[in-house]
Amino acid sequence: MSFVLPFVGRRKEAAQLQMLLAQRKHALILGPAGVGKTALIQHVAGGLPLLICPQSVRLTDICGALESHLGLEAGGHRLIWRKNRLLCVLGEAGKTVVFDGVAWTTPRLCSFIKCVMERVPVWIAARSEHSWDIGHVWPLLAVVERVELHLFRPAETRALMEVAVAAGRVPATALDATARLHHLSAGSPQVLCELIEGLASGHYDLHKLPDLKLLDLDRRIQMLPIALKQLHYT
Repeated sequence: MSFVLPFVGRRKEAAQLQMLLAQRKHALILGPAGVGKTALIQHVAGGLPLLICPQSVRLTDICGALESHLGLEAGGHRLIWRKNRLLCVLGEAGKTVVFDGVAWTTPRLCSFIKCVMERVPVWIAARSEHSWDIGHVWPLLAVVERVELHLFRPAETRALMEVAVAAGRVPATALDATARLHHLSAGSPQVLCELIEGLASGHYDLHKLPDLKLLDLDRRIQMLPIALKQLHYT
C-alpha cells in the first residue's frame, strides 16, 4: 500500500483485546487472510506494552524481531543460546508477546511459544485454529481467549469508503460504487484498500462495470509479486 487509511471498525474486537491485555490473558486473534488481524494489532499496540513478531513462521525470524524490540544483539550466538536468553529477558520485561502470521508450527517453534506463555501473556494471530492448519501449537489454544474477526459487512465497507473520500483519496462519486466495490472485495478490508488505492489513480470510470472489472484485474496483477513472495516465505 502506498498510503494508509485511518483504522475503521473493529471497535468491539479492539476493546476485547485491550481488556485481555489489562487482564494479562492469552489471546487467539482469528480470521481469514486480509481480514485485518495485523491492522487490529497495530491499532491496539499504540502506546501499549506489546512486543510484536510480524512473521511467526521461523524461529530465527521470531528471535530477531524480539531481540530488536528488546535492544539485544544476536552477536553470532547459536539459536539455542539466543532463545534461552530471550526467555529470561521476556520474563523480566513482563510484556505481552504477539506472534503474528502464525501458520503451520513445528515442534521446536511450538516449544518456544509454550515457554513464552509460561512467562508472559501471548497473543497468537492466525487464519485457522484447526490442528491440520496451525500445527503443533494447537493444544496450547485450549488456554487462550478467542477474538474472531469477520469480513466487512456493507455498512463497514461504506464507512471505509467515506473515510477515503474525506481523506481526499478518491472523489465523492466513488460512494456511488460502494455496493460494487463491496462485491469485488468480498468483504475483505485488505482487498478493499487495494481497490481504493487503484481508484486513487483516477484511471477508472466508476460508473462503468468494465472499468471496475479492470480495476480488480489490475489490483490482482499488482499484488501477484507479493503473493508469490509470501508463498515462498512459508
